[in-house]
Amino acid sequence: MLQKKKQSIKSKTTQNGEWTPKRRKKCYFCINKGKEIDYKDVDGIRRYISDRGKILHRRITKNCAKHQRIISKTIKQARNIALLPYTVE
Repeated sequence: MLQKKKQSIKSKTTQNGEWTPKRRKKCYFCINKGKEIDYKDVDGIRRYISDRGKILHRRITKNCAKHQRIISKTIKQARNIALLPYTVE
């Protein structure tokens, strides 16, 4: 019979042996309340575009849902007025 291998789950432990969960990275725009997302700020928007020109998803950028929607709208605005390319050649 086939037996399943037991997988050892590694947890983050402190020096005294207590388990602590990993801290989630917070949204950049929620931390910096004064920072606005603007379609004219091309260098700031490029952080959220892959090398192939695709919009990076929320899991990679670590943004909240509200700010990810705003980022995707600003990227589309910047593409529409030719500040950003639709595809990278």
